[in-house]
Parts: sequence; C-alpha cells; structure tokens
Amino acid sequence: MLFLTPDLPMTDEEFRLLRDFVYQHCGLHFTEDSKYLLVKRLGKRVQHLRLKDFKEYYYFLRYNQGRDQELSEVVDTLTTNETYFFREDFQLKTFVQEVVPELCRRREAGGQPKKLRIWSAGCSTGEEPYTLGMLLLEMPELAGWQVEIIGTDISQRVLQVARKGVYGPASFRATSADFQRRYFTETDGKHRIADRVKNLVTISHLNLFDAPRVSLLGRLDAIFCRNVIIYFDLAAKKRVIDTFYQRLCPEGFLLLGHSESLMNITNAFVLRHFAHDMVYQKPAVTIASERGISL
Repeated sequence: MLFLTPDLPMTDEEFRLLRDFVYQHCGLHFTEDSKYLLVKRLGKRVQHLRLKDFKEYYYFLRYNQGRDQELSEVVDTLTTNETYFFREDFQLKTFVQEVVPELCRRREAGGQPKKLRIWSAGCSTGEEPYTLGMLLLEMPELAGWQVEIIGTDISQRVLQVARKGVYGPASFRATSADFQRRYFTETDGKHRIADRVKNLVTISHLNLFDAPRVSLLGRLDAIFCRNVIIYFDLAAKKRVIDTFYQRLCPEGFLLLGHSESLMNITNAFVLRHFAHDMVYQKPAVTIASERGISL
C-alpha cells in the first residue's frame, strides 16, 4: 500500500517570508493565490532536508552553507521549462529574413567587424539558442561572419540538458525532417545536436537580477527573452527590461514571446512592424543619453 505524506502546513508569515525571499533572489512573483503551489512544491524540499517547518526552511535558505545549492533547487522546483525547437516560427522568420540582414547591412555600412552577438535569455534546455544556430548556418550571406549565441538560464537542471544537447521526441514537434536529419545524430532513440551548431552556442548559468554578471555579457545585437517576464511583477519586469536595454547595441533588437509586450513597462523601445511579426528595437542613441533611460 502506498502512503502519501500529507502537506506540511504553511502559515501566512512563512508564505510571505519565502515569497519575498524568492522574489528578491530572482524576480519570480507569487500572489496570495499561489500559496498552495509553494506548499506543494517547497514542502517536498522541507521534508527532503528533514527540517521541522517552512520557517526553518527559510532560515536554511538565508544562512546555511548549502543555501546556494538549495536556491538552485527552489528555482527548479518553482519554474516550468517547457520548450521545443523552432518555437514561434513566424518570429523566427522575421529574425532570419529581415532582422539579421538589417544588422549585417548596418555593420558593413559602418565598416564594423563582421560579428553578430545574440543572447537567448532564459534558454531553458537549449532548444532556442540551438534553433538560432541552425537558422544562421542556413544563411550563406553570413559566410565569413563571426556568430556568437549566448544561452543563459537560472536553472542548473535545464542547463545540464542544454550542455549535453541530446533531445527526445517532444523537442521536435515543430522541426522539419530535413533539419532533424541534417543537424542531429540519432543515439539510443534520442537526437544529439551537431557540433557545428553547438560550436556557435555558449551555455551559462545567469540570474537576470545579477547586474554585475549580466554586464559581463558586453554589447549584443539581439536579445531573445521569450515567455520569461510573464513570471515577473511590474517592478521586476522594468528591472529586467532596463537590463536588456543597457546590453543592446544602439538599434539592436529585443524579441519577446507572442503573449508579452512592453506596454506599461517602458517607452524606451520602438516597436518595428515587419512582414511576419512585430519586434522591439532600441533607438539609435548616444551613450550619454542611455544613462537617463525612461522607464
């Protein structure tokens, strides 16, 4: 007979302590209606660590020597990371057919190095940055260009998958047989991404709220952050979008998920209308004016 462990009770005080701590750490926002979610998911961590209650767990996260590892477990437990290759195809068409050529023309016209830098922020298990890698390899006009794709996520668990680059059937629901054949090798019923794609992509752990580490990324031509800011409240959204603004080169592009927009968040970006989609663009501004970004 299977005996289920009953849920550990969580007081309102414990909920507020844990909710606020998680928010300050990474921006994940939980309303009062989310208390049941924290009870179900974090309760398992409390029992795993053999702690007495949620307050003891809060102090563990604050002061224990193993707090960094446990915070990683918290993020893994509280977030969903469902994704797949070639997600939101209409946006990818816009990127390949219009955005990238515009970026290339601008660099060539300005006599700048033939280099593109793209950030996949919240890359999850890696399907997004590897999709971008495959698409850019398909562009003959990028021959001789240096392409750098940076995939980052706060979850160590999904990053392990991304670094391995081995995927099951669920990741290929929108992938053509031709792409699957040319860019993957089948191994034991799963598919491994080709090295020529993997070599374009760097996978790293990064908390979007860690401003000093984010600044190390340098300047970028385009940022993909799709279906990430939906987990943030308005203040956290403003903070993250400001970070993206600071990292983008002038006239660089920000690509959000189809259900996300910058309405009521910032007026610092221009919304560009392309053939297949609309994309946010940082205006051509001087470095001096960037210090006074209007949010």
